[in-house]
Amino acid sequence: FQISSTVRTGLGQWIAEAVAAFGLVLTILGCRASAPSAIPFAVGLYITAAYWFTASTSFANPAVTIARSLSDTFAGIAPQGVLGFIAAQIFGAVIAMLLSRWFWPDSRRT
Repeated sequence: FQISSTVRTGLGQWIAEAVAAFGLVLTILGCRASAPSAIPFAVGLYITAAYWFTASTSFANPAVTIARSLSDTFAGIAPQGVLGFIAAQIFGAVIAMLLSRWFWPDSRRT
């Protein structure tokens, strides 16, 4: 274990992280509604893509954020940035869940 020294903070990083979490949750819920067996593959593909298309390198969930704060690498995050990332992830996930109810209204019944 190492404490990361990679500084990731600021509005741009938080927006990117909210987008990453939003897309991940929407991917999972969309697959659940139409092709549940595709969820593992879709998640892997989404995270791989989001690593490259988000400025935050797509941590996308609080567990990964905490783990990456304990690794002093390019992909890590300094401890002072963790709470901002987790708040952005929760925000993105909640918006995705609300939007999924509009996209797939029947999936809540299953």
